[in-house]
Amino acid sequence: MRYRLTFVAGLALGYVLGTRAGRERYEQLKKSARQVSRNPAVRNTAETAAQQGREIAGKALHTVSEKMGDRVPDSVTDRVRSLRNRSANGAREDDWGTSNT
Repeated sequence: MRYRLTFVAGLALGYVLGTRAGRERYEQLKKSARQVSRNPAVRNTAETAAQQGREIAGKALHTVSEKMGDRVPDSVTDRVRSLRNRSANGAREDDWGTSNT
Protein backbone atom coordinates (compact mmCIF):
# COMPACT_ATOMS: atom_id res chain seq x y z
CA MET A 1 0.00 0.00 0.00
CA ARG A 2 2.87 2.34 0.81
CA TYR A 3 4.35 1.84 -2.66
CA ARG A 4 1.04 2.66 -4.32
CA LEU A 5 0.66 5.80 -2.27
CA THR A 6 4.23 6.86 -3.09
CA PHE A 7 3.66 6.10 -6.77
CA VAL A 8 0.39 8.10 -6.89
CA ALA A 9 1.99 11.02 -5.02
CA GLY A 10 4.93 11.02 -7.44
CA LEU A 11 2.59 10.78 -10.39
CA ALA A 12 0.53 13.73 -9.13
CA LEU A 13 3.63 15.83 -8.45
CA GLY A 14 5.09 15.02 -11.86
CA TYR A 15 1.81 15.88 -13.54
CA VAL A 16 1.55 19.27 -11.80
CA LEU A 17 5.16 20.22 -12.50
CA GLY A 18 5.00 18.90 -16.05
CA THR A 19 1.87 20.82 -16.94
CA ARG A 20 3.35 24.06 -15.69
CA ALA A 21 6.57 23.59 -17.64
CA GLY A 22 4.65 22.17 -20.57
CA ARG A 23 2.33 25.15 -20.79
CA GLU A 24 5.21 27.63 -20.78
CA ARG A 25 7.02 25.70 -23.49
CA TYR A 26 3.77 25.44 -25.48
CA GLU A 27 3.33 29.21 -25.32
CA GLN A 28 6.93 29.73 -26.49
CA LEU A 29 6.42 27.39 -29.44
CA LYS A 30 3.11 29.05 -30.30
CA LYS A 31 4.72 32.50 -30.27
CA SER A 32 7.58 31.30 -32.48
CA ALA A 33 5.21 29.65 -34.93
CA ARG A 34 3.14 32.84 -35.13
CA GLN A 35 6.25 34.92 -35.88
CA VAL A 36 7.37 32.51 -38.59
CA SER A 37 3.92 32.44 -40.19
CA ARG A 38 3.81 36.24 -40.34
CA ASN A 39 7.14 36.41 -42.16
CA PRO A 40 6.50 37.65 -45.75
CA ALA A 41 9.08 35.27 -47.24
CA VAL A 42 7.40 32.28 -45.59
CA ARG A 43 3.95 33.42 -46.71
CA ASN A 44 5.09 33.90 -50.31
CA THR A 45 6.75 30.50 -50.36
CA ALA A 46 3.64 28.84 -48.94
CA GLU A 47 1.39 30.55 -51.49
CA THR A 48 3.72 29.56 -54.34
CA ALA A 49 3.81 25.95 -53.13
CA ALA A 50 0.01 25.88 -52.85
CA GLN A 51 -0.39 27.25 -56.38
CA GLN A 52 2.07 24.73 -57.80
CA GLY A 53 0.27 21.94 -55.95
CA ARG A 54 -3.05 23.00 -57.47
CA GLU A 55 -1.52 23.08 -60.95
CA ILE A 56 0.06 19.64 -60.57
CA ALA A 57 -3.17 18.22 -59.14
CA GLY A 58 -5.12 19.62 -62.09
CA LYS A 59 -2.67 18.08 -64.57
CA ALA A 60 -2.85 14.76 -62.74
CA LEU A 61 -6.65 14.87 -62.82
CA HIS A 62 -6.66 15.42 -66.58
CA THR A 63 -4.08 12.68 -67.18
CA VAL A 64 -5.95 10.17 -65.06
CA SER A 65 -9.33 11.04 -66.57
CA GLU A 66 -7.92 10.63 -70.10
CA LYS A 67 -6.44 7.23 -69.27
CA MET A 68 -9.43 5.99 -67.30
CA GLY A 69 -12.01 7.01 -69.89
CA ASP A 70 -15.33 5.22 -69.42
CA ARG A 71 -14.11 3.12 -66.51
CA VAL A 72 -14.81 5.94 -64.05
CA PRO A 73 -18.19 5.72 -62.27
CA ASP A 74 -20.87 8.15 -63.49
CA SER A 75 -21.06 9.87 -60.11
CA VAL A 76 -17.39 10.86 -60.36
CA THR A 77 -17.60 12.05 -63.96
CA ASP A 78 -20.70 14.11 -63.16
CA ARG A 79 -18.91 15.77 -60.26
CA VAL A 80 -15.85 16.57 -62.40
CA ARG A 81 -18.06 17.97 -65.16
CA SER A 82 -19.92 20.20 -62.72
CA LEU A 83 -16.63 21.51 -61.32
CA ARG A 84 -15.29 22.20 -64.80
CA ASN A 85 -18.50 23.99 -65.80
CA ARG A 86 -18.44 26.09 -62.67
CA SER A 87 -14.84 27.16 -63.27
CA ALA A 88 -15.56 27.82 -66.96
CA ASN A 89 -18.42 30.14 -66.00
CA GLY A 90 -16.07 32.62 -64.36
CA ALA A 91 -15.80 31.22 -60.85
CA ARG A 92 -12.17 31.21 -59.75
CA GLU A 93 -11.94 27.56 -58.75
CA ASP A 94 -9.60 24.83 -59.79
CA ASP A 95 -10.53 21.30 -60.83
CA TRP A 96 -10.69 20.17 -57.22
CA GLY A 97 -13.42 22.65 -56.28
CA THR A 98 -11.23 24.90 -54.20
CA SER A 99 -10.73 28.60 -54.74
CA ASN A 100 -7.42 29.87 -56.01
CA THR A 101 -5.98 32.16 -53.38
